[in-house]
Amino acid sequence: MQLIGMMDSPYVRRVAISLHVLGLPFEHRSVSVFSGYDTFARINPVVKAPTLIDDDGTLLVDSTLILDYLDRKVPAERRLMPEENQERVFALRVNGFALAAMEKTVQQVYERQLRPAERQHEPWFERVSAQMHAAYAVLDELVAGRQGWLCAGRITQADITAAVAWRFTQYILPGVAEAARYPALAALSGRAEQWPEFVATPLE
Repeated sequence: MQLIGMMDSPYVRRVAISLHVLGLPFEHRSVSVFSGYDTFARINPVVKAPTLIDDDGTLLVDSTLILDYLDRKVPAERRLMPEENQERVFALRVNGFALAAMEKTVQQVYERQLRPAERQHEPWFERVSAQMHAAYAVLDELVAGRQGWLCAGRITQADITAAVAWRFTQYILPGVAEAARYPALAALSGRAEQWPEFVATPLE
């Protein structure tokens, strides 16, 4: 199994960490969608990270779809999305807001770092920034009061995705989302980055 993409993408990193947690062996190929565009295009013509190639040649894109596919490779009790409905709904809520925070973080980076200064649109930047903070506010409320794992009494996709999202924003937009503003989420991320699966998958 091969995972294609850079670990500075939160979408690639959440899949890599999940593979470690699930105990599924894989080869990571660190190919950039920017500097390695032509190389990536030969692997996947859409040039979308993450790309997963299974041992039978199955090629998948989109981190959430890849993770659903991987969950079906292990017994139900080991899956990263809980089976019990109430816990599953909670994990879906966490994942949804964490993915929104990732998306709005990426949009800010693209606006400031990739778009020429004369074409940047400040109202748009302010809007996506506000959306990112709104997502983190909801996440912090969801995480607050929960010690250890967020649901199901074990590590789930909720823990992974929330922690990866927060760390990504801290890495790519330092100082924009302050820990004091979202203390529960910051604490979860701090704990998660000490877990072996996160240590084995550094953001780089």
